Amino acid sequence: MYTAPVDDIAFTLKHVAGLGEALQSGALGDLDEDLVDAILHEAGRFATEEVAPLAEIGDRQGSRLVDGEVRTPDGWAGLYHRWAEGGWNGLTAPEEFGGQGLPHMLNVAALEMWNSGSMAFALCPTLTMGAVEAITAHGSEQLKAIYLENLVSGKWTGTMNLTEPQAGSDLAALKSRAERADDGTYRIFGQKIYITWGEHDAAENIIHLVLARLPDAPAGTRGISLFLVPKFLPDAVGNPGERNDLFCHALEHKLGIHGSPTCTMIFGDGRYGEEKGAIGWLVGEENKGLACMFTMMNNARLAVGMQGVAICEAATQKAIQYAKERTQGKAPGTTATGMSPIIEHPDIARTLLTMKALTQGSRAISFACAHAIDMSHAESDAGTQKFWQERAALLTPIAKSFSTDAGVDVASLGIQVHGGMGFIEETGAARYLRDARIAPIYEGTNGIQAIDLVMRKLPLSEGHHVRGFIEELKAIAEDVRASNKPELGETARYLDQSIADLEVATDWLLDAQTNGLVAAALAGATPYQRLFGLSLTGVYLAKGALADVDDGQGAKRASLCRFAAENLLAETAALKDRVVSGAASLEAARVVLG
Repeated sequence: MYTAPVDDIAFTLKHVAGLGEALQSGALGDLDEDLVDAILHEAGRFATEEVAPLAEIGDRQGSRLVDGEVRTPDGWAGLYHRWAEGGWNGLTAPEEFGGQGLPHMLNVAALEMWNSGSMAFALCPTLTMGAVEAITAHGSEQLKAIYLENLVSGKWTGTMNLTEPQAGSDLAALKSRAERADDGTYRIFGQKIYITWGEHDAAENIIHLVLARLPDAPAGTRGISLFLVPKFLPDAVGNPGERNDLFCHALEHKLGIHGSPTCTMIFGDGRYGEEKGAIGWLVGEENKGLACMFTMMNNARLAVGMQGVAICEAATQKAIQYAKERTQGKAPGTTATGMSPIIEHPDIARTLLTMKALTQGSRAISFACAHAIDMSHAESDAGTQKFWQERAALLTPIAKSFSTDAGVDVASLGIQVHGGMGFIEETGAARYLRDARIAPIYEGTNGIQAIDLVMRKLPLSEGHHVRGFIEELKAIAEDVRASNKPELGETARYLDQSIADLEVATDWLLDAQTNGLVAAALAGATPYQRLFGLSLTGVYLAKGALADVDDGQGAKRASLCRFAAENLLAETAALKDRVVSGAASLEAARVVLG
């Protein structure tokens, strides 16, 4: 059974990602370490004792469409109500609407624990938090007054409606349409697919944020508007009133996240109301909806990265527990009678340590991204604010992609540790792999994240930001060397090599873009993204190993750091070669694809 790793999470927040320095400097206002610890421990308790026990039920039962209404798994509606009553939905939301205005770092830490408990359950509040952020940033004062308090409290939930059958990641192909009404509202028509928690029985109203086109909109993404479309139209006092003209037509039968209802939504076919058309309100300006939606999507991308971290943690815990109990063969050097626990066999130990290193690295990258977001809001100096905005922008695609790829890899390794039993559903190891597999796909596939990283984020400040970041990584590697800690082995040398690989690949990609070699840069985008994530994993584990914290875990952190450096970082050399030299062979091999 999953147990929230509160101490590991707190350590990474405070001593690796930057929360400790921010607290000491006063950048986060009155927030102090005691409150941080209290929030983390209560989130851990809730995830361990209430969310995790219902995960298997959710996976086995799934959500069901019954007479046009979605029924969530047994106990899930009540679980959601308890979760909302705990105030968890409003951790980072504005205080004026009932939120707590706390840093993103605390929210993503809590998100890790909810998702480890049950990724399918945690998807619901994840989308609601994104809706709150989008409405706060772009909604009219009237929309904020009607909707934010109920969304912040979790009384109502939110969704994001982008995808259509003919338009996956290419939003320019959207066909859903909006028509202006005389009363200032709009009528929405169209079909949306893959809508997470688009219909359910856990909240009294569901607020859909829907992308659609107006009749006179320009072509392409410049002609997309964003609309707020509630399931029930609020009455004069703000309570759910008449049913809006929208419904869930079908639920997707998915590989994983079975408890999460993934809906096909129909807007405006005349099923409800006196005339066809789902009533909606404009969010932001006409034809500028994509910018509004990206506020929600950027929030969601980091949240999806936390899903990868969460699966890593849960799968690793399960694999270690199993490896301690399962006996087979004789481990080298053992003198005990009988068979050895498989955790004593070198190959199993290597596998488990790889899982732990990827977990810790993904966690640190994602927390560092959240820290950058917090600092971009906390700083008042324009130059400093720009620095943190660019750092958050740079880390977001890495946090989303590296962590979700790690989630798949670690969950697969977890099954391997279980052997044949891992392939049997009753052990629970397979659920993590099935759930993890969606995360590299949604909120922009990891290939799209790689394109974003290389084409948009590396050139920030003409490449000076990423080059400055690399210098920061070099400084940490030098700190490792200067520490002369024998328990860190060859960590400094491997960090130097990995960072050098990152620097060469970064310079090559920036030069390629400057010289118009866009296809060559794109060919190396995905290996570069992994190269960056592995280098950060090594550096952040080293930063943790150097931290002067008297908690009795220093030797373990140093050992894991050394293992990661000496066993995982050699891959960066091959990744660098793929970035620099892989484009020609890719182009030549296209003939193989027919």
